[in-house]
Amino acid sequence: MFVEFHPVVWMFDDNFDKIGYRYFNSGAIIETVSGTYADKKSNITQSCIMWNHSISEVLNNLIKNGLEIKSLDEFDYSPYNCFNKTIEIESKRFRIEHLDDKIPMVYSITARRKNNI
Repeated sequence: MFVEFHPVVWMFDDNFDKIGYRYFNSGAIIETVSGTYADKKSNITQSCIMWNHSISEVLNNLIKNGLEIKSLDEFDYSPYNCFNKTIEIESKRFRIEHLDDKIPMVYSITARRKNNI
């Protein structure tokens, strides 16, 4: 089981006002941020190095490494309140307020190692 934030989420700037990054992996994204994903108001400033991996890149690498994909699901909410401008739509389900249900926020993949490997 693989669960991750959807690569569409990582295309946006921190306030989800505009597209700031490519969907496809084109190299490292380097940012300096304040706070942490667990505590946005934390008095910590840090440099982060990230890469955006498209769903096809993830799936193809799982397949190349001998896994058989059983399911791929996408969700229009986050189970965590870790982004700016979120609202809680249900218990432990958060969306970006001004985007409502218009973008995928999380996806999950279920896979199994093939028997012949």
